Amino acid sequence: MILSGDLTYFMGMGKPLNCVMNSRYKRGEPVGFRMTAINPATEKRDRQTQLVVHINYGGKTIDLPMSDHQSERQPLAEFWVAKWIVPADAPPGVVRYSVTAKDPQGRTGEWKPFENMLSMLTIVE
Repeated sequence: MILSGDLTYFMGMGKPLNCVMNSRYKRGEPVGFRMTAINPATEKRDRQTQLVVHINYGGKTIDLPMSDHQSERQPLAEFWVAKWIVPADAPPGVVRYSVTAKDPQGRTGEWKPFENMLSMLTIVE
């Protein structure tokens, strides 16, 4: 499986900065994970695929199941989403995360961001 995605603010529909790409967040801000998973044989996504974001911060790992964002109202939103509010106890610095996917046929994939400090999820004061 081929996985790709990005980070955005998930402020809520119609609110300023909603869905604006970002990698630096303050405590209390909503991190939006958007991902897609494509079967290389068919070049299509299977909406039954399950994606999970694995966030490592402060010595613990949080697993966030992602949900399919495509709907009748948004038929072109062919991706999965998950929202994480940066906790008040999150220490400043880089937050490691990855995304895993598993389709109904049992195929799997994993995505990790580039090891480039400027593009990694970072909590700032």
